Formats: sequence, structure tokens, C-alpha cells
Amino acid sequence: MSQSYDRGIVEDYGRWREFSPGMWAWVLHKFTGWILIGYLFTHIAVLSTVLDGGATYTETIQGLESLFIVRIMEIGLLAVAVFHILNGVRLLMIDLGIGLDKQAASFYVSLVVTAIIVIASIPTFLGEVGV
Repeated sequence: MSQSYDRGIVEDYGRWREFSPGMWAWVLHKFTGWILIGYLFTHIAVLSTVLDGGATYTETIQGLESLFIVRIMEIGLLAVAVFHILNGVRLLMIDLGIGLDKQAASFYVSLVVTAIIVIASIPTFLGEVGV
């Protein structure tokens, strides 16, 4: 049986500084995966309104798109999806033995490319709102 001791709250929070880029990549990949699963159920719920008729679906979509917070959430969804895809490709390459010595750099590249794509897309999502 192993012994443990109370490290205290300060040391527990300090452990986040010890995370390597690989650990952050793992945490973000899992987090973005759960967000995408949640979005999938929301997406199915909105699409199910078409069963009530085309008018209900159209009203639902127009109502959601008219909300500023929904447009912000769409930008967040894009960020989550792009990072998850890029990190997934990075993991595939690592599993194939490509870039094993460049894992940290490839994680940072996936973050930067995600940021570039998301920033470039902001006018598309917010253009009609006037922001």
C-alpha cells in the first residue's frame, strides 16, 4: 500500500506549470473532443425541428443566427474543430513515426494555424451583425 501526504492547495495548482506541450496537447484534444460531442447533440436537436415542417426549421435557424452570442459561439466552435483536426493529424503523423522528435513544435504550429484560421474567419461570422 502506498503512502501519500497532503501536498497543499498551492502545490496542486503549481503542478500545471509542470505540464509539457505534449500534456497540454492531450488535455486540449480531449476537451475539444467533448465539446464537439456536445455540439453534435445540439446540432441534431436543431435539425430535428425540420420534422415539424420547413417553416419551423427556418424560423429556428434565423432566430439562432440573429443572436450575437450564437455567432460568437460559432467562432468558438470553429476554433475547437480546427484545433481538434490539426492535432489529430499531428497525432496521426506521430503514430506513423513522422516527426517524433518535433512533437512540441508541431503542437505549437497547430495552435498558431488554428489562431490564424479563426482570426481570418471572424469577419465572415460577424460581418452581417455590424461588429
